[in-house]
Amino acid sequence: MSIEDDVALLERVPTLRLLGTDALRMLAIGSEQRVVARGAVLFSAGDEADAGFVVQRGAFRIENSAGAETIAGPDALIGELALIVPMQRPSSAIALEQSSVIRVARSLFQRVLESDPAAARRLRDAFASRSSQIASDILMAGAKLST
Repeated sequence: MSIEDDVALLERVPTLRLLGTDALRMLAIGSEQRVVARGAVLFSAGDEADAGFVVQRGAFRIENSAGAETIAGPDALIGELALIVPMQRPSSAIALEQSSVIRVARSLFQRVLESDPAAARRLRDAFASRSSQIASDILMAGAKLST
């Protein structure tokens, strides 16, 4: 794939789209592509998380230690929080078929945000809005359970 193809893929990811084309071009140039065989582990719960992954092709089963799972397919961003803060992986990702991803290192992501304060503000505002919505959803669920 070309850099332009990678930029187009990154633009389809809602969180990354907020950064703008110039920032996405820097991410595309600095990130690496990986092919993951069917059944192979992309990462395991407890691993140090130093990157996020954008699914180009294929699909991954994301499962946490509590047994909850979801499927991440093309254009999905896996490990979004790892782009922002050092952490351990709370879940594992296993390829359901031969798949490919773009690995975006946290260090690269942070350099891009430092070079584009407006993009960083847009991302911060989106995270704040999502966090507020999650908190509201939790309160509403708690209220329903209490009645």
